[in-house]
Amino acid sequence: MLKNVVGVAVFAVAALTPVVSLAQEDEASLPYVYGIYYQCDMTRQELADEIVEAAFAGPYNAAVEAGQIQSWGWLAHHTGNEWRRLLYHSASDLDALFAALESTSEAVDEANPEMGRALGDICGSHVDYVWRYVVGSRAGDLPVDRGDAAFSVYYNCKMSQQRRADEIVKDVFASVFNKHVGAGKLSSWGWMEHMIGGEYRRIWTMSGDDHSNVLAARDGIYTELMESHEDTLQEFHEICYSHQDMMWDIVIEKP
Repeated sequence: MLKNVVGVAVFAVAALTPVVSLAQEDEASLPYVYGIYYQCDMTRQELADEIVEAAFAGPYNAAVEAGQIQSWGWLAHHTGNEWRRLLYHSASDLDALFAALESTSEAVDEANPEMGRALGDICGSHVDYVWRYVVGSRAGDLPVDRGDAAFSVYYNCKMSQQRRADEIVKDVFASVFNKHVGAGKLSSWGWMEHMIGGEYRRIWTMSGDDHSNVLAARDGIYTELMESHEDTLQEFHEICYSHQDMMWDIVIEKP
């Protein structure tokens, strides 16, 4: 039953560690994220939070502690589209990513099969994605406290030019984002590429202590990009031509 509930996607899991550009990291070390955006019954979605805490947290925490996955989390809708909840986990490669999906699903099914069915009843549909990190405020595998608030921007991009968008983010935008990470600003940020899933080709994520700080940092970043890199920003928007914003509350996250 749980295998029909667990899917793929991500929100705000973008940056799990301190402020260092990934441009200098070997691409083979960049993690993958597997998660799901759920549509849920809004009258019972808080019960879904309780179910995840009671039945899912144990197997996922054990997978992190055993080194099978790097992180996992459960996020709740704050503002945005119809997605109400997000379950994600990250791993160093696709084999580990899918193996963890199987093992955690089996663990929940064996220990709490009724919980898996209850979650599927409350959150009965979903959209799946697998993402891969490109660049962000992450260095190695050292964890960082990302705060309680997350902001994601999901982009539709021209597939023939999306690699150019990655270059722009790495070579131009990353330094601006990094300047806005710190106390009272962003806790983390990340840029990820689509591997498997729905229509969105890229995702930009930010997190902070609260939504006010995240939104203020976002506005400051955009202002600086407009003032210092207007032509490059225009080129980026011509490649990634539309987007969907989402604000999330981080309910559970490990580490």
